[in-house]
Amino acid sequence: MTAAENVCYTLINVSSESEPPSEVTLKADLEKGEIKAKTEALKKVIIMILNGEKLPGLLMTIIRFVLPLQDHTIKKLLLIFWEIVPKTTSDGKLLQEMILVCDAYRKDLQHPNEFIRGSTLRFLCKLKESELLEPLMPAIRACLEHRHSYVRRNAVLAIYTIYRNFEQLIPDAPELIHDFLVNEKDASCKRNAFMMLIHADQDRALDYLSTCIDQVHTFGDILQLVIVELIYKVCHANPSERARFIRCIYNLLQSSSPAVKYEAAGTLVTLSSAPTAVKAAAQCYIDLIIKESDNNVKLIVLDRLIELKEHPTHERVLQDLVMDILRVLSTPDLEVRKKTLQLALDLVSSRNVEELVIVLKKEVIKTNNVTEHEDTDKYRQLLVRTLHSCSVRFPDMAANVIPVLMEFLSDTNEAAAADVLEFVREAIQRFDSLRPLIIEKMLEVFHAIKTVKIYRGALWILGEYCSTKDDIQSVMTEVRRSLGEIPIVENEIKRDSGEVKADDEVSAAPAQKLVTEMGTYVTQSALSSNRPSKKEEDRPPLRGFLMDGDFYVAASLATTLTKVALRYVGIVQDKKKQNSFVAESMLIMVTVLHLGKSSLPKKPITDDDVDRISLCLKVLSECSPLMNDIFNKECRRSLSHMLTVRLEEEKLSQKKESEKRSVTVQADDPISFMQLTAKNEMTSKEDHFQLSLLAAMGNTQRKEANDPLASKLNKVTQLTGFSDPVYAEAYVHVNQYDIVLDVLVVNQTNDTLQNCTLELATLGDLKLVEKPSPLTLAPHDFANIKANVKVASTENGIIFGNIVYDVSGAASDRNCVVLSDIHIDIMDYIQPASCTDAEFRQMWAEFEWENKVTVNTNITDLNEYLQHILKSTNMKCLTPEKALSGFCGFMAANLYARSIFGEDALANVSIEKPIHLGPDAPVNGHIRIRAKSQGMALSLGDKINLSQKKSNV
Repeated sequence: MTAAENVCYTLINVSSESEPPSEVTLKADLEKGEIKAKTEALKKVIIMILNGEKLPGLLMTIIRFVLPLQDHTIKKLLLIFWEIVPKTTSDGKLLQEMILVCDAYRKDLQHPNEFIRGSTLRFLCKLKESELLEPLMPAIRACLEHRHSYVRRNAVLAIYTIYRNFEQLIPDAPELIHDFLVNEKDASCKRNAFMMLIHADQDRALDYLSTCIDQVHTFGDILQLVIVELIYKVCHANPSERARFIRCIYNLLQSSSPAVKYEAAGTLVTLSSAPTAVKAAAQCYIDLIIKESDNNVKLIVLDRLIELKEHPTHERVLQDLVMDILRVLSTPDLEVRKKTLQLALDLVSSRNVEELVIVLKKEVIKTNNVTEHEDTDKYRQLLVRTLHSCSVRFPDMAANVIPVLMEFLSDTNEAAAADVLEFVREAIQRFDSLRPLIIEKMLEVFHAIKTVKIYRGALWILGEYCSTKDDIQSVMTEVRRSLGEIPIVENEIKRDSGEVKADDEVSAAPAQKLVTEMGTYVTQSALSSNRPSKKEEDRPPLRGFLMDGDFYVAASLATTLTKVALRYVGIVQDKKKQNSFVAESMLIMVTVLHLGKSSLPKKPITDDDVDRISLCLKVLSECSPLMNDIFNKECRRSLSHMLTVRLEEEKLSQKKESEKRSVTVQADDPISFMQLTAKNEMTSKEDHFQLSLLAAMGNTQRKEANDPLASKLNKVTQLTGFSDPVYAEAYVHVNQYDIVLDVLVVNQTNDTLQNCTLELATLGDLKLVEKPSPLTLAPHDFANIKANVKVASTENGIIFGNIVYDVSGAASDRNCVVLSDIHIDIMDYIQPASCTDAEFRQMWAEFEWENKVTVNTNITDLNEYLQHILKSTNMKCLTPEKALSGFCGFMAANLYARSIFGEDALANVSIEKPIHLGPDAPVNGHIRIRAKSQGMALSLGDKINLSQKKSNV
């Protein structure tokens, strides 16, 4: 059995630089050395035994010269030594020397020092030899009556482990501990004794609890936790006992210990699904989230609340607690706020939506008053999106929300403003009654918009939805105000010359003097230093964007002016006014074109923008009904169609979610009566204490285990050939952050192989935790060696190495068998995830590592190829199904996944079907992968390359 399989009680740090000492030196130090030398020698002996050395000659030396010493450090080291030293002969019989050791420990159990007694009792918990324990039983029993609680609580633990392993040594242990528990006053001793009774004799534990059930709230938290566990286990095994203990659990919800409250709330929900119980548990969870300062605790408890919400009968109860849940928003951590808002949004109903919106509006206003911080902007975005969702689901709320949110269009944070703009666009299209209000607010904030992207969107909304004469005139006024005096080019040249004259008048002001390294004075013109900033301040916003060379906004402006001009012509009958308005619109477009062609802007206008503005000029000069229809009806129809599709998708996903959660009961299902149910049927629900223990140990039962193809055999890697003297194969078990290699080593020779050692090395972000211990293999014998490897990031890792051994009786050097490489699959760490289009674009722009993979496949269908890639890479397709449906010869889709280490992976699939090559021609194109780290991008590219072709099996 290797170190990886043994239960580990003590961790010992070993310095790798020190040379292993000889047995003779150690013997001399142990016999004649000072206390310090003996201590160091004993430490070296322990390390050598842990590394596989036997050292049988030192056993008697330690018994004679070290065991009688009274030094506390020596005694502590001796406890470790006796724990690890082999205590039996090769045929399994106890060594004679152990009788002397046993006598020494009997004396230690009667030692006046409580530390020595207590630590000796702890050591006895780890002994697995009943012959050694039997003579010590009277001394262990006597320790239950010691004056010090440290000795008593360790005595209880020792009795528990001895009773569990060797019941015959102390058959009356439960009765003994029950009597001890009744008279004990110390909390830690009571906790240990009660825990033993839970596992050894549950009836006695229940008897004790029944006698003191009304005093449970006065107990210490460590005892309360064990009582919660007992109540859960009893009620889980025998549901008829629930009524007896449920009040006790209610009382424990008021405990001063957060851990007890958390466990009691979890137990209460599993024992009762009554609305009052669910409400009390949820209220307890909310209080814990608010009062606990650790964000990890907040997130864990929030997850429990989300789990409660998943149950259809509990959701109604939680809806009444939405306002309490929103108190969690006082936490500054963004992740906690994100989960809280999502939970509140899932629970919102027509009964509480008004209160929810009021709280969220206050939170939005608060974010405007706090000092700028990176998370403040993101939090504001979250609030805007939540309000957006509320308004879409409950249209009556939109009128309250819009005025508050419109203020944020002038925000310097483009992302938050873009979310507001998207919300406003959807609201103005969906809710006809709100259009006048939205137009009015939009015109109010229009001049204050600071970012060009938001300006473009606001222009589009105004151009699309201004339908009255006054609104159209207001739009034109705002555009002229934002553009400044026209023609722009002449005005800019005048301003330049005018500013020069103005500065010349004050040129008598003293110029700033600077001193160079050589000691001479240099004068700097005040004109050159002040002029740019003054010009920047004076420029209206739209002119500022154009002077910076951003002419895409000019194309948007031309479209807006064309729409409002065509609408104005339709509304106003006066020909003179019609011509005047159209001429003004055309003048603005022409002056922008002139500016773009001049050398004044930082960047010249692009050909695309020139074409767009020229097209708009042509449309206004002709005013044909067809163009009027395209500009004023088709654009809105496209938006309406897009919003309808998005709403359908949201409804479909909500329907799928509710179908998952709904409990379907058929008409002919049998009715379950608790009194008539067999005991084994009652325990069908899983024990969550047992599940959490299994999860902590990494033994979670996976659903795939039922699938025969997902058996262990699929993960076995052959490391050596069948003709090699040592055959080896490894089962690779991936458990999130670590990998366990279970290597089977078979001696195929007729010789005994000594010091057979598995030597491993890693490539990539992998780290070997421990060096496997050497083995001795008899002829044709086999053994299992386990090795742990830690994983630090998502990239393809390689484990390689060899097996070295000595042949018994041979004079040759050590033999070596080189092993095949073990490739660690990146797919074990990648999970599908979702993000918004804006987040995807932002990450795509930020991530610096790109890997372009050329499509090389035998698949002939575009959709089939995409599904194959999704299955092979564990990624999620962000492009909606409707966008991918139909056939047009090409396809583009965005994919996204996140690793368990929090690394993001993006991919863009651009593929086409070359129709000219016939129906059987394979798909071709490219897949571009982007990631923050090089390893992730390369590993994902390699995975796609390996799995592109579909096997015919």
